[in-house]
Amino acid sequence: MNILMISHYAGAPQYGMEFRSYYMAREWVKMGHRVMVVGASFSHLRGKQPTVGEEVLEGISYRWLPTRSYEGNGMARVVSMFQFVGQVYRHSKSFVAFHPDVVIASSVYTFDIYPCRHIARRCKARLVYEVHDLWPLSPMVIGHYSKWHPFIWLLQRGENYAYRHCDMVVSMLDKSFPHMQRHGLTRERFCCIPNGFVREEWVPDNTLPIPEQHAALLAQLKEEGKTIVGFAGGHTQSTAMHVLIEAAKLLHDRSGLAFVLVGQGPQKEELQQLAKQYVLTNVHFLPPIDKRAIPQLLETFDICYAGGVHSMLHQYGTSFNKITDYMVAGKPIINSVDEPKSLIERVACGIQVEAENAAQVAEAVARMADMQPSERQAMGERGRTYALQNLDYSILAARFVDAVSR
Repeated sequence: MNILMISHYAGAPQYGMEFRSYYMAREWVKMGHRVMVVGASFSHLRGKQPTVGEEVLEGISYRWLPTRSYEGNGMARVVSMFQFVGQVYRHSKSFVAFHPDVVIASSVYTFDIYPCRHIARRCKARLVYEVHDLWPLSPMVIGHYSKWHPFIWLLQRGENYAYRHCDMVVSMLDKSFPHMQRHGLTRERFCCIPNGFVREEWVPDNTLPIPEQHAALLAQLKEEGKTIVGFAGGHTQSTAMHVLIEAAKLLHDRSGLAFVLVGQGPQKEELQQLAKQYVLTNVHFLPPIDKRAIPQLLETFDICYAGGVHSMLHQYGTSFNKITDYMVAGKPIINSVDEPKSLIERVACGIQVEAENAAQVAEAVARMADMQPSERQAMGERGRTYALQNLDYSILAARFVDAVSR
């Protein structure tokens, strides 16, 4: 089967995020399919930008289309979206010549559905709309835009068009179908395939040791008999890390606890100032580490934390890479996100609490800390078992092919 994926922000290991398109495509190539991934020459998610043109990476044919650079989420990024869509139209003959059996529109925003359908119709290929986030609902909620804003109005037309005309929707959000149904999707054309992990990245020989600074602190905390509550990821507004600091304040009298926050982000300095203001000796900040060292880092944590802000978007489901990493590591998770019937609850691999509720987070930490190590281990093992059986990208890629071949 020939698979054509149009993904504006597509990444690869040598360039940086996002990696889902790369991981899926690599598995499809292993399965014997021909895969072409079409991305923009510039993405704000990448650390390094590719050169315009063609490139083959691990059997995947990449086409990088020229788009302008931009910063932030302003008009320049919007212009880049329209530029990319225009480039896909402009090069559509070469994509048709690839003779795709499946055409996947996977660019977060909704505008790429139009050139993707154009290509699919010319090739008599199946058209798949892959949903990362619900647009335009996400920018409306996060940015407080009116549904009558011209950009939102255009996005909404694209979303409605996608749900009416696609052969299949592959959503990363497991509770998103009711929203999609209101905009024209039927149940038989919906499938949820979340983000996953790559098994070989967790093989000890393929991981990196944690930096000396991290190893020294964590070893000291272990020697002192501390139960380590850890977080690894971006210190951003969306991860609501201030809640963990507030929970640490509530638990400051419990000498057996230590909170270790590893990462970087725009909120880090503010969080450090907050911990200093509260005179918290149980909170420790460490720099970010190489992705390949994450398995070794998580091995040192006793409890893993993930959080988010109050948002009605979470009622449609979440697919956080952080949660997957915690599960693969076999660690019990405290998940402070407003998501009904979350994966954490369903698998019983942690404790789900309300978003931005420091008291509930503190209570969950205390409850886990009071468990026998064997109880926490059993909780984490349930998550690990689920991840190994359901979230390996080789499994997800096969499910994707099965879904679009119906």
